Amino acid sequence: MLSALITDFRIIFERDPAARNWLEVLFCYPGLQALLSHRFCHWLHILGIPFIPRLISQFSRFVTGIEIHPGATIGKGVFIDHGMGVVIGETAIIGDYSLIYQGVTLGGTGKESGKRHPTLGENVVVGAGAKVLGNIQIGNNVRIGAGSVVLRDVPSDCTVVGIPGRVIYRSGVRVNPLEHGCLPDSEAQVIRTLVDRIESLEQQLQELSSKQLAMASLTDALSVECSTFEAKTTAGQNCRLQDKEIRQFLDGSGM
Repeated sequence: MLSALITDFRIIFERDPAARNWLEVLFCYPGLQALLSHRFCHWLHILGIPFIPRLISQFSRFVTGIEIHPGATIGKGVFIDHGMGVVIGETAIIGDYSLIYQGVTLGGTGKESGKRHPTLGENVVVGAGAKVLGNIQIGNNVRIGAGSVVLRDVPSDCTVVGIPGRVIYRSGVRVNPLEHGCLPDSEAQVIRTLVDRIESLEQQLQELSSKQLAMASLTDALSVECSTFEAKTTAGQNCRLQDKEIRQFLDGSGM
């Protein structure tokens, strides 16, 4: 346990540029304080001591804002950055050198007994506000984007984003484990594709309108009908291009 505590302390200096000295880290990092308390509670839990481990963990939750059940298994070198609102369930397992940000939940999906919380491999990054639920396996070197909800197993060396979580990168793509805020927005990509498709269809309609107008000399009635259709098409296109929300979205500020 002493070796794990030393590793927990040292990893902070490696991953947080704001860590300046050991005194500041020891007294001002709730993630480290919560881990120190949990390792003691977990040791008591393994010994089969009732009530006391839960009482200590609740006191730690009050002080740090991080709730870790004494039964959870946490490897060495785990860094809980900021940590407010983190919840780690009783049967959760976290591998060595994982990184967990504020608001993360490693929880269950119901009242089933036995192993009901997730297992995280080594070097896993769980972004702020992400929820990993159920007895699922998260492989090594997995990155989970902020705000994602993961409900299924994730292979090693993958990046997961979205609700529910979807794998967007697999092994072979080299990424910086701390740049979890640079993940692509798959929903925005799909919406952008749909907007482009609408533009293409409207252009085709406009071309068809032009062809119909070229034949307007055949009959006066056909000419009137084609002119009306062209006016409606042009008006619809102008409304879409002038719509504030769509313009903000295409500029990247709408998501």
